[in-house]
Amino acid sequence: MSAEPTPRFEGTDTYVATEDLTVAVNAAVALQRPLLIKGEPGTGKTVLAEEVAAALGKPLLTWHVKSTTKAQQGLYEYDAVARLRDSQLGSERVHDIGNYIVKGKLWEAFEHETGAVLLIDEIDKADIEFPNDLLLELDRMEFFVYETQQTVRATNRPIVIITSNNEKELPDAFLRRCFFHYIRFPDPDTMAAIVAAHHADVGERLVRDALAVFYGLRDVPHLKKKPSTSELLDWLRLLAMANTELGVEDGKPLSDAPPYLGALIKNEEDVARVDHHLKGGSSGRRFS
Repeated sequence: MSAEPTPRFEGTDTYVATEDLTVAVNAAVALQRPLLIKGEPGTGKTVLAEEVAAALGKPLLTWHVKSTTKAQQGLYEYDAVARLRDSQLGSERVHDIGNYIVKGKLWEAFEHETGAVLLIDEIDKADIEFPNDLLLELDRMEFFVYETQQTVRATNRPIVIITSNNEKELPDAFLRRCFFHYIRFPDPDTMAAIVAAHHADVGERLVRDALAVFYGLRDVPHLKKKPSTSELLDWLRLLAMANTELGVEDGKPLSDAPPYLGALIKNEEDVARVDHHLKGGSSGRRFS
């Protein structure tokens, strides 16, 4: 009997995946390696895991990492306080220590018989030792529970997608175990396809003018935070809801500031830079 072909990710109706991204996803699945995704905030790193799970028909488990997150929390935690409380109350539960083992996201992923997609989101927010503390578990897809003296093994190896915003360097030993992909910021043609997937009812002229303004804003020198894909989609929704037209001629805005600028520019220093750039320069009010 021939083995069933491994399902492939090709993007979805709402997620426009470039060829190099689909290659990276399918290569990581084939190699059974975690897929480490980097890219600017707002380029769809987290959404990728959701779309991979939907496309491959697998459940999605998400582990949002914070600065205080420890690797052990992804495996399990022992609730000693609850056990002490139950012992004081004379509960029969206290005799089975397994009642006080709280499963983490890795354990949950290991238990899925058909396999799951596990998203470890923003791994670089945690302590530098966090990735190293998961090396063995992600390699062997198993771990030992000391309290119950049991070994937990993956029934079906999960697809692991790990995102990073490059806030800190990840250890070499961890990187060696991953398949890496950097999501480049979409070019205008790809961005137009992304917009069409999310806002098919928005007029062609508004989309064209909005993209001209959007990429012009991204080109303003020295911005602390360039507007992202998700912010463009929010901005377009606002423009469409308000039935607003953008005054754009030859790719240049005809007014000092685009409407709803707060959807794109998120701090006062960048607002000042955009305002200065629009009003200044020998070319007048323009993006260049």
